[in-house]
Amino acid sequence: MTSTPPAPPRAPRPPRPPGNRPFGNRPPGNRLGLPASASRHRPLIGAHLIDSLGTGLVLAFTLVFFTRTTDLPLTTVGAAVSAARLLALPAAPAVGPLIDRYGARQVAAWANALSALAHGAFLLADRSWLIVLVCLLAQAGQAGYWTASTGLVVLAAPDGGRTRWFALVQTLRNAGLGLGGAAGALLVGDGGAGGLRLLVALNAASYLAAALLLARWRPEAAVAPTAAPAEPTAEPAAPAEPAAAAEPTKPAADEPGGYRTVLADRRYLLLVLVNLSFVLASMVLSVLLAVHVTAALHLGAPLAGALLVLNGVQVVLTQSPVSRLLEGHRATRTAAAGAVLNAAAFALFAVLPGDGPRRLVLPGLVVAMLVYNLAETVATPGREELSVALAHPARRGRYLAVNQLSWNLGQALCPGLLTLLFAHGPSWPWLFLLAASLAAVPGLLRLERPRPAVPDIRSETGPSARR
Repeated sequence: MTSTPPAPPRAPRPPRPPGNRPFGNRPPGNRLGLPASASRHRPLIGAHLIDSLGTGLVLAFTLVFFTRTTDLPLTTVGAAVSAARLLALPAAPAVGPLIDRYGARQVAAWANALSALAHGAFLLADRSWLIVLVCLLAQAGQAGYWTASTGLVVLAAPDGGRTRWFALVQTLRNAGLGLGGAAGALLVGDGGAGGLRLLVALNAASYLAAALLLARWRPEAAVAPTAAPAEPTAEPAAPAEPAAAAEPTKPAADEPGGYRTVLADRRYLLLVLVNLSFVLASMVLSVLLAVHVTAALHLGAPLAGALLVLNGVQVVLTQSPVSRLLEGHRATRTAAAGAVLNAAAFALFAVLPGDGPRRLVLPGLVVAMLVYNLAETVATPGREELSVALAHPARRGRYLAVNQLSWNLGQALCPGLLTLLFAHGPSWPWLFLLAASLAAVPGLLRLERPRPAVPDIRSETGPSARR
């Protein structure tokens, strides 16, 4: 009797390549557009969130704090705060060489510590010169932190994927500012001067907590093993810009040039000039929106507050998913698309009639705000990526300081400029912002020449770019 030999064991099915994984089986963070390395950099995420939360606590209440806790008139307090901001303009250029020498992490930690000291000193400032001093220190701390913050993203994502990190930072900033602003309004409304003092004390504590988180963050210890790619793709990716995970070991002071080299880089100066249009656009929320809603459209101030809440909620919920959808496009194209969307939003704001029926004005106002918010989510990651990728690695701190200077100048000059235009007619500031946004588009497209110097998001994520 013969027996049938046993069938050979079936070979195991080869695993499905990561890039061909069905959409439903991909990690939830990937579907949401979150960076794959986010879980390994919790101290950095916590520092960004806490810093923004503290900033939101007092962002709208600085003038209110000094007028309620001192005997000084509002005009004196306003002049002191403006003087402090103008005096703080050199802070960003001063921080650039420190970043190149000591690294972005240490500078950001010390900047937060300075902000904690400054806001703690708010409680002791009862003279105009003291207000100038403490606001100067606070503004210098803020300028130092945000100049170094882009370098923190480079440390967290040394081998690519920075656009997702920039999107996450923007989301954390909006969430923190929104939560902080809501908590600040609650404390001010219930506590009077005591609530304001508690507000400032909590803000100082938040900056100190953020400084401690950055001090204990070790980005080089959190780099993922190279055996498994963090962002799987279906086809090989182009080489990403080389960068080191650890802090720079060679001081940039030994490098030739310095700021003279940065100022001679015409491509980067063009980027800084283009960035100024986005700075002007960002000032709509703090300078122009409430004035336009109340004085030009004759609507209630609570509506302006609701539009600010809409901005925060929309950016928090959509920033990372929108950035994921745009990963196949060049950074120059996404930033240019954001500028065009800004121009469309400003055109809508400009044509809203002040004496029109509410049933038409209210929907138009909401649509304009939705387009404005979309412009922010589309433009921010690509614009931040350009500021890093076009900078020389050995002098990145100085490059980022020059870029930050556009923010400091815009924030100092924009309130007077936009209100002056508004005094000549409610449509003029919107038309000016529209023209500035459209002027940024050819500048961004010009950055694509020469081609090898253009940061391409597809080099970080794999899929070929769509044109």
